Amino acid sequence: MAGFSFGRWLRWCVVVGISCLLLTGCGVNPSGGKTLRVATEPAFPPFEFQGQGGELQGFSIDLMNAVGTAANFKVNFQSLPFDGIIPALQSKTVDAAISSITITEERAKTIAFSRPYFKAGLAIAIRTDNQNITNFDSLKNKKIAVQIGTTGATKAKSIPGVQIRSFDSAPIALQELVNGNVDAVINDAPVTLYAINTGNLKGIKVVQQLLTEEFYGIATAKNSPDLALINDGLDKILKNGTYSQIYQKWFKAEPPSLPTTSPFENQSNVGVSGKFTSISVILQAVPTLLQGALVTLQLTILSVVFGLIGGSLIGIIRLSHIAPLRWLARAYVDFFRGTPLLVQIFMIYFGLPAIIQELGSTFTFDRLVAGVIALSLNSAAYIAEVVRAGIQSIEAGQGEAAQSLGLSPVQTMRYVIFPQAFRRMIPPLGNEFISLLKDTSLVAVIGFEELFRKGQLIVADNYRAFEIYAGVALIYLCLTLLSSQAFSRLEVWMNPVKR
Repeated sequence: MAGFSFGRWLRWCVVVGISCLLLTGCGVNPSGGKTLRVATEPAFPPFEFQGQGGELQGFSIDLMNAVGTAANFKVNFQSLPFDGIIPALQSKTVDAAISSITITEERAKTIAFSRPYFKAGLAIAIRTDNQNITNFDSLKNKKIAVQIGTTGATKAKSIPGVQIRSFDSAPIALQELVNGNVDAVINDAPVTLYAINTGNLKGIKVVQQLLTEEFYGIATAKNSPDLALINDGLDKILKNGTYSQIYQKWFKAEPPSLPTTSPFENQSNVGVSGKFTSISVILQAVPTLLQGALVTLQLTILSVVFGLIGGSLIGIIRLSHIAPLRWLARAYVDFFRGTPLLVQIFMIYFGLPAIIQELGSTFTFDRLVAGVIALSLNSAAYIAEVVRAGIQSIEAGQGEAAQSLGLSPVQTMRYVIFPQAFRRMIPPLGNEFISLLKDTSLVAVIGFEELFRKGQLIVADNYRAFEIYAGVALIYLCLTLLSSQAFSRLEVWMNPVKR
């Protein structure tokens, strides 16, 4: 070792290091370790849905995995609502999306599409006992259910006198048809036929298929370097027979021929990003959003009034000396406070009519009635606890003094206890009102066009998610601030010391 100088040792290390880097570079595919975050909405069988074990299944899922294998990249699926996929691509929170997204000219101005991977079209679905609707022209002046942000929703707008109800997913829109709340559904033909053929939805039929000829594409952000990789994978599976095998698996038929390029691949995004400033986009949306705000206030006021009446009764019953009544009131409060409001809305609007119809009776819910019932029942559970706590905060001696003056228990509660308790309830009741005001956005899931749903519908048209939702948030903030000020003034007015 004496003859092995430090300089020779250093040169030897450099040579070995460079050799290792060269060997590593030659032995690894540069795209082999890449993982693409791929958005999908798993509520569109047979293309994208969750299996019994919760795993993602469907034609699109198998296709994307095959594309990843062919192009040597990994796929990380991320579940998103359909109307949120394009904004996610624009913000680059996901790398790509495969969710039966139809290639359209407007969308191609905002995002980029791969070569088409599926040929589809729209179909009209009606109830089996409906003899009036036979084609597209007979949909005039009818109630139509659609999935928000889809080409079916766009097609429905061209029908004269139509009443459109927009839902977050295709299965919910079809369930609306089964319950008899709409006359027809315009949706992608393969999805509707799959629901009918599998027996998941009974009592509906398709009267006209392929109103339009459409193609699905895998979407990416504009100028995404991943698009070439995806197209390379698609080309390979189309040539080696993998695509045909996947198509046969899900549709039991031979696949049709597909174009080699996207129909609108050269569309410029100037029309979306450069034509309007952010402020002008918000200002254009304000009138529509204010219409939704009026509906939100209507829902909130009605629900608070009924919730206050029901909650007061339940809160008083919670203090009853009759044990069964007290237990029943406690069970009500625990159920409605212990389950999500969204689940309660679905149970009331979709669940109850389905159960009653299975029993042989015809029953449908008006959306306003269903929304008010769900919000009122939920609010009553919280108000009941506010009322109970307010009554118990009054000193017991006041009740005893009232009874010594000859007042009955009802008179004692009405003239002595409750007026004082109500004054103490105002701050928590104000909080409940504000919470309910914001919770009305959940009624959008049953197609009710309140403030939040109006914003979603605008985004589905112009894809300017940040500006529109910022406008929605600003209106909600104004409503909550005004409500807070109103309850503060009421609290001062009800307090004789402060007044």
